Amino acid sequence: MRVVSLVPSLTEAVAVSLPGVLVGATDWCTHPADLDVTRVGGTKNPKVDRIAALAPDLVIANEEENRAPDLDALRAAGLEVLVTGIRDLPQAFRELARVLRACGGTGRPRWLDEAEAAWSSPPLPPGRTTAVVPIWRRPWMVLGRDTFAGDVLARLGVDHLYARHADRYPRVPLEELRAAAPDVVVLPDEPYRFTADDGPEAFPGLPCALVSGRHLTWYGPSLARAPRVLGEALRAARR
Repeated sequence: MRVVSLVPSLTEAVAVSLPGVLVGATDWCTHPADLDVTRVGGTKNPKVDRIAALAPDLVIANEEENRAPDLDALRAAGLEVLVTGIRDLPQAFRELARVLRACGGTGRPRWLDEAEAAWSSPPLPPGRTTAVVPIWRRPWMVLGRDTFAGDVLARLGVDHLYARHADRYPRVPLEELRAAAPDVVVLPDEPYRFTADDGPEAFPGLPCALVSGRHLTWYGPSLARAPRVLGEALRAARR
């Protein structure tokens, strides 16, 4: 089986579970750290000719991470493309199992069982908290409706204030975000790399939680540690 992955979290899932199956991945596929495959461009601009030259049996993609015209071009080149759709945690577990089966897996990897167990009873704070969750600045964009990251936070006792917005990733003026007066501002390090020096200064007087974007937005082996890693970051912000 020869597989090209256009989704960083799925790249990690396949590489860890089925060593040797991956022959290509995007420039943004950073895990596992020692992944040695052909790089095929970005998630939004994959190099179709380079992918086709690898003669993969399957290309795995995601409806949100990858653009429909690129996937159509891959199909036009005669390649089979599996497109995942992941908006919440249960769907992530189902799609991960589907991807691994499609890539030739015959059983469930241990990390998938561990991830489901970890999320069956995640650590919860004494009470629920409200949050705004920026994912970009210049312009400011936040989590809106129907997002995987929003579902992850909700399962950890955090209700983000734009969960019912008409858009999934709305642009919201900074003044409005401040005026929303959340209990905490959640600042992940991807897709925008918020840091202690880049992000919290925009929200004076509000607790800010700097969290791992990989544990908040990736669906793969990182899910097993995500409840603990995210829970610790959220608690630290409220101390």
